[in-house]
Amino acid sequence: MKKRFVFTLIISSILFNITSCNEKQKTVKPITIKFKKEGKLSIFESASDTIITQFDIEIAESDYEIQTGLMHRQSMQIDRGMLFIFPDIRMRSFYMKNTYIPLDIIYLDSDKHIVSIQENAKPLDETSLPSLFPAQYVLEINAGLSEKLNLKVGDNMEFTTDISKN
Repeated sequence: MKKRFVFTLIISSILFNITSCNEKQKTVKPITIKFKKEGKLSIFESASDTIITQFDIEIAESDYEIQTGLMHRQSMQIDRGMLFIFPDIRMRSFYMKNTYIPLDIIYLDSDKHIVSIQENAKPLDETSLPSLFPAQYVLEINAGLSEKLNLKVGDNMEFTTDISKN
């Protein structure tokens, strides 16, 4: 009786392995998120009000948009960024969970002046990247651009939104 049970168990195991090997493998397609221009952002030099640069931006202001940000994106054009708009000014902290693009994270106060910059945030790193002072806005751009554009604390930004944003 015991031998019959062991034999049945072995045969069942073999049949299970054969049928599962013959099943078609399901492929999981990667998430593709396309850039959606929702506004235009300009950064000005604090001392002279000279435009340093401009970006086409996506805007994150709902809870879902803020939580996902630039996650799952494989690349971003150099003249684009994401602006996070919060309802209040307070200490902020970002991390790079599920974010494949190296980024510079620029924190701005309620007057839209840069208060701190976290440069070259590493993809997929979940280390906290805090602002040094309270912020109401956060701009994410490609890593290295802050240094290349010589952005600094005190520079300010202005942005406009496209009316078509839902």
